[in-house]
Amino acid sequence: MAEPAEHPAYPVGLRLSGRRVVVLGGGQVAQRRLPALIAAGADIVLVSPSATPSVEAMAEAGEIRWERRPYAEGDLADAWYALVATGDAEANARASAEAERTRTWCVRSDDAEAATAWTPATGRSEGVTVAVLTGRDPRRSAAVRDAIVEGLRDGTLAAPHHRTRTPGVALVGGGPGDPDLITVRGRRLLAEADVVIADRLGPRDLLDELPPHVEVIDAAKIPYGRFMAQEAINHALIEHAKAGKAVVRLKGGDPFVFGRGMEEAEALAEAGIPCTVVPGISSSISVPGAAGIPVTHRGVAHEFTVVSGHVAPDDPRSLVDWTALAKLRGTLVLLMAVERIGPIAAALTAHGRSPETPVAVIQEGTTAAQRRVDATLATVGDTVRAEEIRPPAVIVIGEVVGVGPGAGAPKSA
Repeated sequence: MAEPAEHPAYPVGLRLSGRRVVVLGGGQVAQRRLPALIAAGADIVLVSPSATPSVEAMAEAGEIRWERRPYAEGDLADAWYALVATGDAEANARASAEAERTRTWCVRSDDAEAATAWTPATGRSEGVTVAVLTGRDPRRSAAVRDAIVEGLRDGTLAAPHHRTRTPGVALVGGGPGDPDLITVRGRRLLAEADVVIADRLGPRDLLDELPPHVEVIDAAKIPYGRFMAQEAINHALIEHAKAGKAVVRLKGGDPFVFGRGMEEAEALAEAGIPCTVVPGISSSISVPGAAGIPVTHRGVAHEFTVVSGHVAPDDPRSLVDWTALAKLRGTLVLLMAVERIGPIAAALTAHGRSPETPVAVIQEGTTAAQRRVDATLATVGDTVRAEEIRPPAVIVIGEVVGVGPGAGAPKSA
């Protein structure tokens, strides 16, 4: 008999790999439940005269065995678990009675009170299975499940590994500045970190959410003595990882877009330290988007080029072909170019780009301090000085600046 309603169900995880499971009915209930049973490795027998196309595809793929007939007495023999979900109430009752006699745990989709087992609302995140039971309220079970799984995925619900965690380093792209724009995986790794080595341009608000035991290190303040600054950061990553710590290297934007992430990955590989790379939302696309500028637009720009402006065009260290860039018709996105935008604009116009080309400068994009200033190639150098634009800022050059409701009137020198 089913247990009295006043007693709660006893939660347990069934290990069904290689064990016989019988599913009666091939409709929508079976379609929803079968994937989890398949993932559990169960030996599944489906008994049903018909099935949905998705269930039929599972049978054709060999994931389940399908006996195309109604339920018959004895179908539950040797079964460890049964799911009764036919549209025939009388057949469901007979199957449920058989399960009671054979001591087979049985879920009934049509009558939970007559079942010996209930299916919880389940979800999974990074090896964790969340199963929620709230008795007769499946919608509440699903809502609680969703809240827990989402918290695990985005790191707001901290559940660090203890037995299986492997020390190492994660190079995490923190996005353009808004803490909500870090990836789900990046946020979760932050929540599990022992040590976080952060760049100035990383999403600072996320650091305030870390537990008090997490050591947060400002990369700009790592003493480098006999090392160069980047070498000192590499050394710190390696030393903390060798001490058995889970280390997150938190960078702004994406680690591999002018972030020197590969230098750190190579140093870690040379030291034999496991390294995970978590891509981030690059400011080269996200900041223009936040300011209402599409880097491409039908009929306006079919390409965009991202360029580092940390050295001037006439600097012998520059690897940029400014002559070729000036001949492109698409969008140019400049990073780290605020201090050198005057010479850059001059080089582009000298090599053929129109002085009237629209330019937008977005300071501290995606943050509460975001600010957009519009100009042209002819005026942008003076405008940046007059408006006292400071890094970090993204500069967009091209006709896309004039697209959309966010377009502003250029400022003259």
